[in-house]
Amino acid sequence: MSNANVLFDAPGPRARTLSRVLSVIAALAVAGGLLWMFLVLNAPKESGGITLPGMFDESRWDIFLDPEVWTFIGQGVWNTLRAALVASVLAVALGVVLSLLRSARNPWIRIPTAVVIEFFRGMPVLLMMLFILLVFATGDYWAVVAALAIYNGALIGEALRAGLAALPRGQREAALSLGMRQLQSKMLVEFPQAFRQMLPIIVAQLVVLLKDTSLGFIVGYPELLRTTMNNLGSFFGNRYLFPLWVVTFLIYLVMNLSLSWFARWLARRGDRRYRTGGKAGGPQPVEDPTQGLLVTEARAEARGPGT
Repeated sequence: MSNANVLFDAPGPRARTLSRVLSVIAALAVAGGLLWMFLVLNAPKESGGITLPGMFDESRWDIFLDPEVWTFIGQGVWNTLRAALVASVLAVALGVVLSLLRSARNPWIRIPTAVVIEFFRGMPVLLMMLFILLVFATGDYWAVVAALAIYNGALIGEALRAGLAALPRGQREAALSLGMRQLQSKMLVEFPQAFRQMLPIIVAQLVVLLKDTSLGFIVGYPELLRTTMNNLGSFFGNRYLFPLWVVTFLIYLVMNLSLSWFARWLARRGDRRYRTGGKAGGPQPVEDPTQGLLVTEARAEARGPGT
């Protein structure tokens, strides 16, 4: 019996036919819904005795022929990426520190760190931005960056702590058997594995961080959403709000998908570093490379220099 048939039987001809029919029906339903939405949005509308063109009428999209509009939008994209990049670096660094403090054995370190993490996890990001802006008078840019770094750093720190707790105890025991200290074991043996295991969660949180830069709209930071929907929308009028919304949505979608693709590429590259072979008869994948390395070193020391 093959592995594919362990949990369920292979579908027969009737089941495969039914599956194809349902797939076609679902695809037609989705296409019909999209067509209906397009027709509704593109239909002319009456407003105050004036007939307004549909949302996809070319008269609503002519502003994008102006290079200055794209220059203005590009500045908003740059402001969004600049804030997200700095906040991401600070959030990951803060998350590493918080995860190490949160997993400390000393309760005088571990318990206050847990309180701090829960406090920042429970505070809305927008309130944190407003607090930093009003109390510390940092300006809109650093209010956005600091709030995003603190909030997401707390979440990343908790994820890394969970990754450390999920590692087998043999990792630490093998490191300690080689004479490593607790901190050396955690930094050199345990933490790299926990970070690699939690990488999908960390990247997902960084995608959320990138989207949360739009909250800078409220504190006056000229990120992408404020640049398009507020500044350009006020300048050109409500007639162009829908096209500006579509362009803003597509830009955010491209940025988030690019970050997700980079994360998947990084994860695959990291996996290849810990795997050898893959062909029939070749070396088998190493499930726990760090453990194997430590055991090999321990055996070499046990044999002595003369063996």
